[in-house]
Amino acid sequence: MTKLVKNAKIYDGTGADAFIGDILMDGDKIVRVAPSISGDADEVFDVGGRSVSSGFIDGHSHNDWFAIKNDPVPYFEPFVRQGITTFICGNCGLSSVGFEDECKYIDKMGGGLFFFKDTTGEYGTVGDYFAAIDHNCPANIAELVGHCSARAAITGFENRKLTVEEENEMLAILEKALQHGAAGVSLGLMYEPGLYADTDELKKIVNLCVKYNKPLTVHARACSAVSMAYHQLLGRSHLLRAVDELVEISKGTNLKLQYSHAIFVGKRSFKDKDEFVRIMDQLRESGVDARFDIYDECLGVSVITVVLPTWYQGMRIEERKKPLNKLKLSLLIKATSLLLGFGFDDIQIAYIGKGYEKYEGKTVHQIAQEEGKSDLDTYLMLCELSDFKGRVNMGPYSTPQIISEFSHNDNCTYMTDAWVEENGIQNPAIYDCYPKFLHDSLTGTGDTMPKTIRKMTGAIADRFMLEKRGYVKEGFYADLTVFDENVIRNAIPDQSRPFGIDKVFINGSKVLDGDAIDRQTLKTAGRALPVK
Repeated sequence: MTKLVKNAKIYDGTGADAFIGDILMDGDKIVRVAPSISGDADEVFDVGGRSVSSGFIDGHSHNDWFAIKNDPVPYFEPFVRQGITTFICGNCGLSSVGFEDECKYIDKMGGGLFFFKDTTGEYGTVGDYFAAIDHNCPANIAELVGHCSARAAITGFENRKLTVEEENEMLAILEKALQHGAAGVSLGLMYEPGLYADTDELKKIVNLCVKYNKPLTVHARACSAVSMAYHQLLGRSHLLRAVDELVEISKGTNLKLQYSHAIFVGKRSFKDKDEFVRIMDQLRESGVDARFDIYDECLGVSVITVVLPTWYQGMRIEERKKPLNKLKLSLLIKATSLLLGFGFDDIQIAYIGKGYEKYEGKTVHQIAQEEGKSDLDTYLMLCELSDFKGRVNMGPYSTPQIISEFSHNDNCTYMTDAWVEENGIQNPAIYDCYPKFLHDSLTGTGDTMPKTIRKMTGAIADRFMLEKRGYVKEGFYADLTVFDENVIRNAIPDQSRPFGIDKVFINGSKVLDGDAIDRQTLKTAGRALPVK
C-alpha cells in the first residue's frame, strides 16, 4: 500500500536545513523523496507546509519491560503522542534480558523498578525477546543487555567480588547477547548488584563492547557532588570521581562510551558541569568515543533506596537496626545534605504501595512533619513500608540553563528516561519531553532546529547502528513524525500533555492522526531491531 505525504517541510536527520518536498511510502519503506511527486497513491496526506522528520528515537528508555506486557499500548501511547517511534531500551544495567532459562534470581531482575508482571512471558535471551516483540509491540525496540541483570542472574544481589567461574558465566551471558543482536551493554553502577562491581570486572565488560564495536551506556556510580557511593565526603566531587572511574576503565581503548542522563543532583553539584564536559572532550581526544544524553526535565525518577550508602544496603535487616549503624547513617546523611544542597525536602514520594496513597506527591520532609518523626526515621519508615522498592521523584537534577548549554553540544543526544507507572505520580517526561526540545529550539534556548532533529533521530540511529532508521531517505524505513512548528513555538509546556505533534507513522502504518490514536494498528506496528 502506497502513502504520499505532500507539501512537507522535511528535516532529513543529517543536520542539514529543511527543504520543501514530498515523501512516498510503499509498505514499510520510504521509496522516494523529491520536491514534488505526482501520480496516484493509495493514501495522500497534504500536510500544508508542516514539518516532517524521521520518527523521533528515544535514546535512553526502559520500555523493553513494557513491550512484553499483555496490553502494551497504554505504556507506549504517551510517547507516540510525542512523536517517538523507536526506543533504545535496557538501560541503567536493568534490561529485561540477560539471564538463562530456570534462573533462580528472576525476582532480582529490574532492580526494584521493573517487574515481570502481566507480561506474555519472561525472555532472558535477546533472541527470544526479539522473537516475542517483533510485529507484536507498539514501537521499534533496540535492546541493550544490562550488567545488573546478568550479574543478578548469577549471584542475585550478593555484595562481594565474583569468583572467576561466576564472572566468566556473567560475561558469557553478555557476550551471547552481543552476538545475537543486543545494541550494546548497559551499566547501572548506582543499582544493585551493579554497585558491587569493581574496576577489573568493569574493564572486562569494556573489552567485550570494544570487541563487538558496540556502545557501553553508563549510569555512573554518582550523579552528585556528594553521594553514598564513596566514604570520603570531602575532596573531589563524587560525580567527578565516578567519571574518573569511566576514564580508568576505558583508557587505551576506542570504546563507544555513552554517559547516561548527564545530570547534577543537588544545587552544589551544578558547578561540576564544566569539568564533566572537559573530561568528555579529553576522552574523545584520547580515542574514546565519549558522548552523553539529556532529557528536558529538571527532576528525575529513581528507587527510594538511591540515597542509601552501599554499606547500609548490603547489611542484613537486623544489622541496619543497630543504634550504632543508624547513628553512622544519620551523621553521614546530615553531612551529605549540607555538602550537596539536597535533602529530604527534595525527595518527593511517587509511590510506596497500595494503602499508602496519602504519601504520594509529598516530600519526605512534609511526611515527617505530619507523622511527628525525624526526616531520617520517616525516610527509613517509607523504605520499609515499600519493602525498599518505593519510587521517588527527585530534584533538582539540572537547570534550564544547563539543559540549554548541553543541547548545543554536538556530542549530546536526547532521550526521556521515562516510563508509564500503573500507580502513583507519573514522570512528566512521559508527556512532552520531546516537544519541549523542539519548543526550546523555536524559542531560542535550544540548538537550531536541524541539529535538534538530528539529536533525536539520525545521531541516535548512528550511535546504536540502527539499520535504515533515523533519516528521511529513500530505502529507509517509513517512520515519520509530522509536527506544527507554530503550535510548538506558542505552546506552554509542562501541562501533562503533548503539543504540536500532528501525525505519526511507524513502519509505514499511520498510528496517530491529530489526537486520534489507532490503537489496533499501534499494537503491532513495532519491530525488533537486532544490531549485528
